[in-house]
Amino acid sequence: MSPERWLLTLNMPESSFGKKQRLLTTKAFQGVFDNTHFKVSHAAFLLLARRNRLTHPRLGMIVAKKNIRFSVDRNRVKRVVRSSFRLNQQNLSSLDIIFLVRKGMDKVLPKDQTNLVLGGLNQLQKKMQNVL
Repeated sequence: MSPERWLLTLNMPESSFGKKQRLLTTKAFQGVFDNTHFKVSHAAFLLLARRNRLTHPRLGMIVAKKNIRFSVDRNRVKRVVRSSFRLNQQNLSSLDIIFLVRKGMDKVLPKDQTNLVLGGLNQLQKKMQNVL
């Protein structure tokens, strides 16, 4: 990597979705389910969140085949959620978040899915700020 490119990457905000930004274990998911501090509900999804002791937020997704039948639609929803989270993670200080899809999310247009998810993350951020 050239020195100029390396300097550019230093100035860019962290906007990846690697392993450290994900909830990976059953224990991590169960911790959020057992001790939810914040909840955002919508007809198409449910966001559950709790504070973590890390310096960054983490996201876990539950997109059940029972709720969205076709894998293409499930993968699209996951892609939209990952993208929305990745772009907003700097606003979501140390939280563990679970995005739980409900029936009907696949019926929403992709553009509207993005707006719904962004709206849910913004609501979550506002609830978090109201507590502080």
